[in-house]
Amino acid sequence: QWTGNTLKDIYAINVTDGTKKLIIKDLNGFTSSQYISPAGKFIMWYDRKAKNYFTWDGKQVKNITSKIKVPLWNEEFDAPDLPPPYGVMGWHEGDSAVYIYDRYDVWKVETIWDTTASGGMVSTGSKKTSAKVSNGRHVSSITWGQGRKEKVVYRYMRVDPEERFFKEGQLMNFRIFHDVSKASGFRQADLKNSRLGTYKQFQGPFSFSSLLKAQDAGNYIYIKENFSSSPDLYSAHWLNSNRDAENKTEYETRLSNLNPQQKNYNWGTAELIKWKAYNGKENEGIVYKPEGFDPKKKYPMICYFYETHADGLHAYHPPSPTPSRLNIPFFVSRGYVVFSPDIHYGTGHPARDAYNHVVSGARALVKKGYVDSTRIGIQGQSWGGIQVAQLITMTKLFKAAWAGAPVANMTSAYGGIRWESGLNRQFQYEKSQSRIGATLWEKPNLYIENSPLFHLPKVTTPLVIMANDADGAVPWYQGIELFTAMRRLGKKVWMLNYNGEAHNLVERRNRKDIQIREQQFFDWLLKDAPAPRWITEGVPAVKKGRDWGLEY
Repeated sequence: QWTGNTLKDIYAINVTDGTKKLIIKDLNGFTSSQYISPAGKFIMWYDRKAKNYFTWDGKQVKNITSKIKVPLWNEEFDAPDLPPPYGVMGWHEGDSAVYIYDRYDVWKVETIWDTTASGGMVSTGSKKTSAKVSNGRHVSSITWGQGRKEKVVYRYMRVDPEERFFKEGQLMNFRIFHDVSKASGFRQADLKNSRLGTYKQFQGPFSFSSLLKAQDAGNYIYIKENFSSSPDLYSAHWLNSNRDAENKTEYETRLSNLNPQQKNYNWGTAELIKWKAYNGKENEGIVYKPEGFDPKKKYPMICYFYETHADGLHAYHPPSPTPSRLNIPFFVSRGYVVFSPDIHYGTGHPARDAYNHVVSGARALVKKGYVDSTRIGIQGQSWGGIQVAQLITMTKLFKAAWAGAPVANMTSAYGGIRWESGLNRQFQYEKSQSRIGATLWEKPNLYIENSPLFHLPKVTTPLVIMANDADGAVPWYQGIELFTAMRRLGKKVWMLNYNGEAHNLVERRNRKDIQIREQQFFDWLLKDAPAPRWITEGVPAVKKGRDWGLEY
């Protein structure tokens, strides 16, 4: 279990008589990355160590992607483990080719090929046939490498649920995502001669999703949203139209208005911001500003983070009570600036990495003049929760902190169990999100360095902890360790335990409760509002469930 995944054996099974043949043993791969081609001519898999895709045609194993010179694995993967692949789009008719994603583009990989690359005998497993590889190549980018050149991600949108493979000349629908601007949209083209033909596109500063097509007509519906506009259904005939993308507003039709009451409330805007982090690299994040924002005013700010959020610039956040994440539109509507910085990690120092990105970003916003440097809070859940607890031991910048389901002590959590899955927790520290990259015995100093418990004497920031007794991911006694230590040290700390609740709150009454308490806590410290009784006096355990302590 400490490796984070199991090795796989792949067998080919004859469904007529049940006989089986071992194809590969001890594969370091993913179950989701093993494929049987539609016509049954190939078994294909991704090997994490080799970082390539392989096929078996009934006789031999072939590396089919060795000639692709760009990474087919996640280029941004920053955990101390082998990265996962970007995945497979699908197969061509007759199993003649398979389409594979890199970070941006789509590659057509010939599976039935000419070994001389000039026409001749091609192995198809059970027989020899004469064929010629187009352009004398085994692989080609059907998007011409245009995605990587323009930093645009292409991902196929399947609109026919019965589709099993692609055909020459087929109309292809792609969702596109602009890595730089975070805009998205759809593009459509014909699949001809191993390339996509002329594009017709539809895009903008929105998030587009859920493309559906009428079965017997060229009409499409999809969902469009951004931070200021809630998700609504739209229809368009543009994918089969000769009009260019500049005229898209003439033939897009809005079909729904699901959230008209939003116009009655102060809302906000989402803005992409870039700055240089303390590690010297440019970083990005999202700044959410209240409607009617005045750059000459000083606003209180809450930093909310969990790894990376910038790609979600155009996502809509409903103001409903959340499972324990920060309710961004609710706080923005109340006059807060909310800042969501991306965090990029190395190996062994996740606390330092969080500091380099979060604190540098917060101070960059203070320099812009509209954030009050004396009224900055932080909020995080799960991995974000432990990073909140870490940061308040490293800086006095924050006036209020809220940590949901934090790990306080990596040394005591290391050998424990994730109660929901039954998995030993060691893998997540060595290989996964905690990114230590070594065992507790190899580098105990790193486990101490990145555990808030060992640095709590430095804390000056008041902290609220949520730790639930039915949490299946982070045992709630981690919250107890953090709480009792801070109480012993005379620090300002409160702990919420929603009995029977999970890692993220499920019951709506509890979601509403935690949102009320978050509002009261941040308003108290960042807006000079009065403190409610649960903050000033606490609620005795014997009164829990009968006395909420929410009144002032």
